Amino acid sequence: MSSIRPSRTRLLTAAATVAVAAFSLTACNDGEGVRNEGSSAGASSTASASGSSSQEDAKTGAAGSKSTADVPAASGNGKSDTSGKKGVTCQGSNTKTVAAPLNRPVNHMLLTVTNTGNSICYLYGYPAVRFGEAQSVPPVIEDSKPQAVVTLAPGESGYSSVNLSAADGSGTNGHTEKSLAVYFQGRTADEDVPSAAHPSLPAKGAYIDDSLKVTYWQQSMDDAISW
Repeated sequence: MSSIRPSRTRLLTAAATVAVAAFSLTACNDGEGVRNEGSSAGASSTASASGSSSQEDAKTGAAGSKSTADVPAASGNGKSDTSGKKGVTCQGSNTKTVAAPLNRPVNHMLLTVTNTGNSICYLYGYPAVRFGEAQSVPPVIEDSKPQAVVTLAPGESGYSSVNLSAADGSGTNGHTEKSLAVYFQGRTADEDVPSAAHPSLPAKGAYIDDSLKVTYWQQSMDDAISW
């Protein structure tokens, strides 16, 4: 009996060892399973985030398309800018014009035209100014022609300077005028631009002579007064 008991004890010990080993192996495999499931969960989260991002992008794109579609088309003879909006010709009815004497250069006046409309407008060519009851339009300084048409978004301004009289007094037929009309040009000579601007002049009026001339419309004030 005594010899059987040690053998039985050894068998039980061996069985316990095998069971522990099997348990350890199972735990190890479960560990791998947890890690795999964790990785799978991460992939699922990534896919979910990607899906959410795609949905958000789709919503944003749809909103952008709606915003663009809601912009009303402008009427009139204009040309489209890069965003697809159609511009119109600047004229008296969709702008505000101010005439202000300049200290430098001397004997000059600055015309400032501000877009008061809801659409882009274009200042073509140069202002056709008429002081008093003048029967002719003063010439333009050809060298002042800009490289591109002056484009005004709502609220933006364009400029032209008017050389009223010769600084050295060499001009002829000098006189003072107290009223001014500014006529705008169209994209082509055939375009009718009926609405003129009538900016106020200083109370003492504006002294002009035969050397009167204007610049082309400019995008910046500095460019306008450099002539």
